[in-house]
Amino acid sequence: MSTTTDGRSTRWDEHRATRRRELVEATLRAIREHGAGVGMDDIAAAAGTSKTVFYRHFTDRAGLYAAVSESVDARILRDLGAAMGEGGVDGSPDLASAGAAPRAVIAAAIDSYLALVERDPEVYRFVVNAPLLDTHSGGDPALAVTSHIADQMSALLRAALASAGRDPSAATVWGAGVVGMVRAAADHWLADPGLSRSELTTHLTDLAWGGLSAAWPDPSPSA
Repeated sequence: MSTTTDGRSTRWDEHRATRRRELVEATLRAIREHGAGVGMDDIAAAAGTSKTVFYRHFTDRAGLYAAVSESVDARILRDLGAAMGEGGVDGSPDLASAGAAPRAVIAAAIDSYLALVERDPEVYRFVVNAPLLDTHSGGDPALAVTSHIADQMSALLRAALASAGRDPSAATVWGAGVVGMVRAAADHWLADPGLSRSELTTHLTDLAWGGLSAAWPDPSPSA
């Protein structure tokens, strides 16, 4: 009897998870079609359902925003992990498997962030500016996304410093600093896209590497 109940519960959980993913994908389609300021009516229409269904699965607008942000977060982290070379302990970047000089890895990480901005600008605005939310506590609505990216960057810096026999204690603040710089530049780039993505990546890499190189010896001087 309990096995049957557990089985039904598991199937229902899987159904709910699938339905949530479908609704998030519909929300992303609506954002791309109508812009970051899309309303719930347009989102529901893109999903071919009602707002009530969305609220049933996400409770409120904040819940839907959080689910969309998690989806975007996962995509950025996947691209960032590929750029920096995954394979380290606990999922941290593995410099040996990256197969690139440190400066090139930093450039690839910066470019992977800017790639999302260029590829999906309205989705990026939706996550960063959170126009779907009428009000928030005054904090940064996109903090969870940028914090995860900063964690990835910090892990890369920590591994590099440790492998060079240097104190890795500054890695956390450096990772947050690099990501904060890239995000600020990306926001400005969206408003005033005077540079190509490649040009912006180069400028930001030069700026970041100018400071990081002092503590992160690069075995390839020509990089």
